[in-house]
Amino acid sequence: QVQLVESGGGLVQAGDSLRLSCAASGRTARSFAMGWFRQAPGKEREFVTATNWSGGSTYYADSVKGRFTISRDNPKNTVYLQMNSLRPDDTAVYYCAAGLGATTSISQYKYWGQGTSVTVSS
Repeated sequence: QVQLVESGGGLVQAGDSLRLSCAASGRTARSFAMGWFRQAPGKEREFVTATNWSGGSTYYADSVKGRFTISRDNPKNTVYLQMNSLRPDDTAVYYCAAGLGATTSISQYKYWGQGTSVTVSS
């Protein structure tokens, strides 16, 4: 069993930066691939980024490539999402998830956090 708790969301202006954290608990947490997804009001949850268990492989949605960076600190059981050059269309609830492989598919992630809200004003 893995528990995930996100933090770091908030209200920022367009162009600002924000770093989200996802603290994982559970003996095997560091062995899981980790992903970030987001869900904007009235829209479906979508893939943002993912990394494998070591952090050596990363994947990004085209909409965030070059602006967002995923990283993980396994000794701390924490995954980060550094978000730069934020835009109003980045406004969403951001969720971290743990799964067996770093994939864009929501269904492949077994454990989910409760989400943290990010609002970007223009």
